Formats: sequence, C-alpha cells, structure tokens
Amino acid sequence: MPRQSRRTLAPLTRGRFMKEKLTTLSDAVRRIPSGSRVAFGGNIMRRQPNAAVREMIRQGIGDLTVYAFATGLSVDMLAAAGLLRRYEGVYVGLFWHGLAPNFRRAVEAGRVEVRDFSESSIVARFQAACSGLSYMPVKALLGTDMMRQDPDIVMETACPFTGEPYAAVRAIDAEFTVMHGYRGDRFGNIQWPLARDADDVDQIIARGSRRLIVTVEEIVDHEEIVRQPNLTYIPAQWVEAVALAPFGAHPLACDTIHDEDVDHIRAYAQAGATPEGARAYLDAYVHGGPTHDDYLMRFGGRDALEARLSVRRSGA
Repeated sequence: MPRQSRRTLAPLTRGRFMKEKLTTLSDAVRRIPSGSRVAFGGNIMRRQPNAAVREMIRQGIGDLTVYAFATGLSVDMLAAAGLLRRYEGVYVGLFWHGLAPNFRRAVEAGRVEVRDFSESSIVARFQAACSGLSYMPVKALLGTDMMRQDPDIVMETACPFTGEPYAAVRAIDAEFTVMHGYRGDRFGNIQWPLARDADDVDQIIARGSRRLIVTVEEIVDHEEIVRQPNLTYIPAQWVEAVALAPFGAHPLACDTIHDEDVDHIRAYAQAGATPEGARAYLDAYVHGGPTHDDYLMRFGGRDALEARLSVRRSGA
C-alpha cells in the first residue's frame, strides 16, 4: 500500500469516525419496551447479564419473551418479579445449587410458557439468525417430544437433495440482545481476555442480534483495543449501547476476572424457596437502591468483592 494511503486510514483506526456508544446502564436498558423479545448471553454460572436484568426489574419492563442457551439466575429473577411471559432455551437452573425456584413456580402455575430445545438445536437457531436464514436444519430433535411442542418454531422437513428427514428449527427472532462482557471501549468494541474459559455462544448470539446492549467489567481507551484487535469478539458495528457494570454478572462469575459468589447464590436459592422470600430478596437487592453501585454496596462495594472473589484484575 502506498505510504500516503496508509496515512489516510490511520484516523479510522483511532476511532475518529466511529460513533460513541457508551451510556449508563439505566439508559441502555430503557430502550427495551415491555412485550419485547430479548436474547440473553452468558451461561449457567457465568456472565449472565444480571446487572441489566436487575435494572429491567427496577424499570418494570415486563411481558418478556427470553431466548438463551443454558441460563438461570437472570431468567429466575424476571420470573420472581412477574415480568417473564415465555422462555425458549435449554435450561433454567442454579446448577449445583439446585433448581431455579421462581421460574419453576411460575411455569407450574401457568404464568410462563416454555419451549425446550437441546443445546445443538438452540445454537442452530442462533446460527440461523446470524446467517440471515429463516431456519436451520438439525437432526437432534428427530424422534423427541420437542418436535411436537410448537409447529411455529420446529417441524419436520426433508433434504431437497437426498430426501433425508431433518428437523427445521426457526431462527431466533429477538428484538433486543443483552449480554455481559469483559472489557470494551466507548465505541462498543468488546474484547475477551487472551486466557479464558469456554466461550459459549455469545459471539454467535451477538452476531445475529438486531439491537445489542452490552455491559462490561471495564471501559478502556480505544488505543487498548487497537493494540490487540484479535481479542475483539464483538465489533462496534454490532453494538447499539455499551455500559460499565463491574461485577455485572454477580453473583455469577465472569471467567478469569472473578469467581461466583457461592454464599450469595445459596442465599438466593433459599430466599426463592417461597414467594415471600423471593419478594423480600427483590426488595433488598433490586429495589433497595436505584443503581448498580447501590447493589454492589450491599456486599461492601466493588473493592470488597474484588478482594473476596477476584481471580485477577481485568485485562487482555
């Protein structure tokens, strides 16, 4: 490339022509109206967007349809608050801490609809969305009761070349996607650490999103992003809003940054054993303060949580 042309590209790499996406958590969540279809990132014990969900509860955003891979506390809190209408995914639970008590109660009472999928078939639905397809063929559901649960989202089809049977699973059609990440810049470039645990399907979910909201453990200068561009797993052009929310997955883990808060997850499960206990929990930890910082202060603040739970300071 001629030297002059290289210089003309330099301002772009510094973010000069990129739109700033950094906002507050409350402003980011306020974009989601009641009745929305929302996809969540994260996994059972890791990186669920719990700070954003607590803000959704504070704002009373309800009548929600939620799509996720395998999830738990985030969806359970929405069920406890009476804001969940439908869930489509693999699993909702607290892993080795037991079932998701509020979600289970709501499903048994008929207040929440559920559509079950295997891991590979829900990933196929997200892959269809990020590929711009209306459906994806899979085999995992053939011969199971999942084939009969909802003809609007799963049905049998045949390969046009061989006639071989497949299950056609409809693409995820989320109006919003909410996830928690590691670090980002003010433009919405989101990076993961070089050393990390399994990556789940957050990148696939993000790529297929229409309006993506990401909370992160830290905001760094754009120059930090440019220095290691290979760590960017969600580029700015996918993101509508990015908000700073350290310990945004708490009490769950953000791998390589902090571990799960085992004591608090146990306390949450115990509180959720009864509707009264669940309401008391929401009053104390969600409605007890208007901001995420107020939530963190319930545990002594960010420094106290870092001292107790951190694996290491955030960084690439």
